[in-house]
Amino acid sequence: QVQLAESGGGLVQAGDSLRLSCAASGRTSSNYAVGWFRQAPGKEREFVLGISANGDRTLYADSVKGRFTISRDNAKNTVYLQMNNLKPEDTAVYYCAARAGLRVGSRRQEYDYWGQGTQVTVSS
Repeated sequence: QVQLAESGGGLVQAGDSLRLSCAASGRTSSNYAVGWFRQAPGKEREFVLGISANGDRTLYADSVKGRFTISRDNAKNTVYLQMNNLKPEDTAVYYCAARAGLRVGSRRQEYDYWGQGTQVTVSS
């Protein structure tokens, strides 16, 4: 089992930046890829970006390309989501998810473990 805990959310203004963290505990000795998803009120949970277990591959949703980046520090069992130039449409609960294996995916069903989420609110 892997437990995930997100942190770093908050209320910001359009154009601001935030960095979210996803800390893993439990069976972190296993290789696992990590994805970030978000869910806005009344909408489906959607893939934002993800990173492979060894960090050599990343996937991005078109809506965040050029603004969001993902990185990981395996020594700290932590994955980071750097969000720049935030827009009101980025407002959502952000979840990190992990899947056993090296490969990163973009579908919810590919992920085995989920955090509780952290709220990001961007005001205009």
